[in-house]
This record gives sequence, C-alpha cells and structure tokens, in this order.
Amino acid sequence: MLAWQRALLVLILALVPASTSAQTVTYRGFVDARGAAYPRDARNDPRNFVADVLARGELFARPLPWLRLAGGLDARANSHEQVEGSWRVDMGDRGTLRPRLSIRRLTATLNRGPLTVDVGKQFIRWGKADILTPTDRFAPRDYINVIDPDFLAVRAVRAVVARGSQSFDAVWVPLFTPSRLPLLNQRWTPTPPEIEVVARPDDRDALPDRSQVGIRWARAGGGYEHSLSFYDGLNHLPNVDQRSFPLPTLMTPSVVGPIVIEIARRYPTLRMYGGDVALATRWFTAKGEIAYVTTSTPSTDEYVLYVVQLERQMGEWVFVGGYAGEIITEPSGAATFAPDRGAARTVLGRASYTIDVNRSAALEGAVREDGRGLYLKGEYSQARGRHWRATVTGALIRGEPDDFLGQYRLNSHVTLGLRYSF
Repeated sequence: MLAWQRALLVLILALVPASTSAQTVTYRGFVDARGAAYPRDARNDPRNFVADVLARGELFARPLPWLRLAGGLDARANSHEQVEGSWRVDMGDRGTLRPRLSIRRLTATLNRGPLTVDVGKQFIRWGKADILTPTDRFAPRDYINVIDPDFLAVRAVRAVVARGSQSFDAVWVPLFTPSRLPLLNQRWTPTPPEIEVVARPDDRDALPDRSQVGIRWARAGGGYEHSLSFYDGLNHLPNVDQRSFPLPTLMTPSVVGPIVIEIARRYPTLRMYGGDVALATRWFTAKGEIAYVTTSTPSTDEYVLYVVQLERQMGEWVFVGGYAGEIITEPSGAATFAPDRGAARTVLGRASYTIDVNRSAALEGAVREDGRGLYLKGEYSQARGRHWRATVTGALIRGEPDDFLGQYRLNSHVTLGLRYSF
C-alpha cells in the first residue's frame, strides 16, 4: 500500500469515531451466493458448475459539512480457482486472480462551493450511452467472465467544477490498473478446436509504470446534454503477443506433444478524443457517443468507435436499442483482447419490465450485423422482505469460431443467485 493510501485509511479510521457520535455514519452491504451451470464442456475446461460467494460491506461518514468519507471491503470465495489463496488485503486489483480480501474503494470527498475533489480508490465513469461507452477510459473491468464483467476502481485524484448548466472534470491516475483477463486454463479463454494447448505466461509480461490523465467538459439544458472529453494514458485492454512451438513428449522426444503458447500482454499507449450527446423528445431519448483512439505504440490499431441508441419508457417497460460501429483508421493486424471493440458492428438492445415492487424481468442481446455472432441474456429477479433477493439468469451464445461472440458458443449457461442485503 502506498504512503498516500495509508494516510487516507488512517484519516478515515481517525474520523469515524467522531462522526459516529454525531450520527453521520451509514453502512450497507450484502452477501451474494451464486452458482453457474454450463451444459457443454469447453476443450480446456470440462467443469460444468462454478460456485461463487461475495461478501461486501461499505461505510460512509460525513465528519464535517465539507468532507465525506467512503470505504468498502470485499471478501470472496470460488470453487473454480478464480480467487487467490492468500488472505492479504489487496488494494490494487492488479493481479491475475481475484483477491480473497480487497479494498473495493477508499475515498475522501472534499466539497467547497462549485468545486468537488475526490481522492483515493474510486469508480470513474464517463459517457452517456448505455449499451457501449466508447469514452469510458477510466473504467477497467474484471473479465474473468467475459459477458458479465464487474467494474474495477482506480486510484485517482478527480476534481469537478460545476457552475450552472456546465461542468469541468479533470482526472489524474498515478498508477495503472489493467482490466482482469480471462484465465488461460478456463472456458472464457477459448482454444483452437484442432489442437491441445498448454499455455504459460511470458516473463516479460510486466505492467507498465505510467500515469493517466483526462479532462471532460459537459453542458446540460434545453432538453439535451452534450460533452467533449480527452484522455491520455494507457489502454487497460492489452495487445497479446504470442509465440507457439511444439513440445516434445518426455517418453519419446522425437514425437511432438501439445502445443505450447507463450503469451505476453502489452498495454499500448492510448490517446482518446471523444464526445457524447443525449436529446430528449416526447417519443424517446436519443443518445450518441464517439471516440477517436490514437496510439504511439507500434503495431497497434488506431480506430473510431461509436454508438447510436434510442431509449423509451412506457409505463413499467424500458426499451433501449442501438448500433455500435467501428472504423479502423490505421490497421496493424495485432492480436488484442478488446471486448469493447468485439461488441462493434453489432445491433444491441435491452428491454426491462418492473412487475411490482418485488419482481422484475429483463432481456438483453447483441447480434452481429453479418449474423456470425449472437448473444441473448434473460433475467428474472424477485425479492422477499427487506433483505432477500433471488435472481435467475440464462445466457445463450451462438456464432462462428472466428467471431468475438461466436468463440464463446460453448459457454451458454444458467445462473442462480441468492443475496442477503443489510
């Protein structure tokens, strides 16, 4: 843990007792247990059931009118070796596995007039679109399950100045946080059907040491909102350098055994120029978002990623639909892991229905414009009392092996979750 992180933690612990007496402390949390059943075996992962437990507690305090403190702790367990064995308290979320104990966020928020400053581990979200957000560059994710990722917080200093209908947002992230990638020996890293793969990390696979900065100007009023944004730093999604060679068998060295793939992640530099707009009409809300991405890293694509979508609410129904597109301005042919670009050239949509105060249902999907990939997800959720909620989710994935969606065609699954909130 860095010095400024220790100082922030000490500040929170020192101020919480005082704030307790003033009744300015609140908390919330939950324990969530879920199991996922996969009917089909993957070539590199024959396990058909995965259980996961997450316990989360969050504490909020306002010891002074201009100071708000927030902290959160996660504890995890998993049946499929997706969680670290160590009981250390993780702050960075930079490991290959999910930490067993981690500080989800730890933030001090200072507010004076139009100025708000957030210091610490926090979630930073940019953009207006719902189905894909091309300008959302301070938001790495946990992609151990590719189609159901969680956001990861970053350690940052963020200042927002708001006056009237306009706001100016500046962010500095001193330490890079990458997205967590699918595990090499599990089903969300698909292997070619014609060979057996033994994968091993490359020793050169080190995280870069570089800060990231960004600014965003936004304006709201007159029935519409728009913003312009700029980001300079690193892509939290990597290029993937790989080298494959046959491995001789131990008993007969002249006989070729499995294929060994040596993998190294490379996080390229990224400079993004973007903008978004939302326009409300009597029939629907129209949203658009675009990002032009450039880089100084050789053998890395430069591209434009954009989204257009319509949203409409009708009683208890909410409908969202749109198209995500991509224009590659400087192709390189480099291999990448890029779910944001993998969702491009796709029609996406979501429909949700609030049945009553305790029950809801939703359906979302993505269809590749050429029909080579399909993803559908349905969800039903029901609460009982103030604390309990059960959720059933089914995901269907189809497509061709060379399509980003289609490569996960063996990963259709059903999930049952039970949550106790407090």
